Amino acid sequence: MRRVTIFGATGSIGENTIDLLLRQRDRYEVVALTGGRNVARLAEQARALNARLAVTCYPECHAALAEALAGTGIETAAGPEALLEAADRPADWIMSAIVGAAGLAPGFRALRHGTTLALANKESLVTAGPLLMAEAARRGATILPVDSEHSAIFQGLVGEDIAAVERVVITASGGAFRDWPLERLAQATLDEASTHPNWAMGQRITIDSASMFNKSLELIETREFFGIDPARIEVVIHPESLVHALVGFRDGALMAHLGPPDMRHAIGYALNWPERAELPVARLDLAAIGQLNFQAPDLRRYPALALAREVMRIRGHAGAAFNAAKERALDAFIAGEIAFTDMARVVEATLDRLSGECALARPPESLDTVLAIDHLARQRAAEAVRALNART
Repeated sequence: MRRVTIFGATGSIGENTIDLLLRQRDRYEVVALTGGRNVARLAEQARALNARLAVTCYPECHAALAEALAGTGIETAAGPEALLEAADRPADWIMSAIVGAAGLAPGFRALRHGTTLALANKESLVTAGPLLMAEAARRGATILPVDSEHSAIFQGLVGEDIAAVERVVITASGGAFRDWPLERLAQATLDEASTHPNWAMGQRITIDSASMFNKSLELIETREFFGIDPARIEVVIHPESLVHALVGFRDGALMAHLGPPDMRHAIGYALNWPERAELPVARLDLAAIGQLNFQAPDLRRYPALALAREVMRIRGHAGAAFNAAKERALDAFIAGEIAFTDMARVVEATLDRLSGECALARPPESLDTVLAIDHLARQRAAEAVRALNART
């Protein structure tokens, strides 16, 4: 039996992973599940999979988790150190699906054991890509992409020479506001930004899709995971969300990966790699679909894309600063402190300020230096939020 651990079990990626595991329950032994404040759901998942360990990120939630699992024989723990201890438990396949920079340390710790890391935590590559890839190589570990776009690129490169790649195209739905007049964006509400036209995802990633910060992170991820020159990475708006990425080769061929907007496809590919297994996803009826549409993104609508290009130019610690500022700006929008269109302004102001305060282009030396930049960027982003409020 394959030993499996899931970081971020109660999020949308974790839920989809568990759905696949339950369909083949006799093939997997679940070592650990981790979650956040939804301890009732975490306990339910742990019982269903007979996990050895359940961990909540929040120490104040431990008592509730322990009570929910009393009498089951399932261990419980809480807090950041407990997450690292879970990563140290031997497993063959680990899903890294904690949202945000909080998922960075557990993923790094898991690589120490030469495991297969299914990476849905895009922030790991954005903030510390060179460190993560070097650690995997040093430990003999395998990293498999779980973002639908990067899974599509990965699959398109099977049997191919990366040196023959001329371009990579990642697609974006355009999010909730792709057809809105530009002048309306500043008035977009939280509820409006939290509704995705195609995908069923958590609130934060849905808002990131509307602003294209999610796609901006994926641009940086593509550069870090595949080592492709940023000038060769393109983004197109594809409203149907059926083509997830395309790989273009020097002979002019363009290989497209198509599939339904269902994360179980990318998760299932990583779970069963290097084999392919039957998955409970819809089969596309191309005749019924009729047509596929593509258009260039409007950078006035999606300024996050231009910011991502600047991050890829700088490299070093710029990714950590970009992600931290993005997370703080998103917190501020959710809290009603700033407008939807202010999020990009907060991130830009943070990058500009940090460029003058520290050497952002300096290559990251360790996880500690990455986390230090993360902390400083959150402070500067908070100051940018306050400055915006002061002007209004």
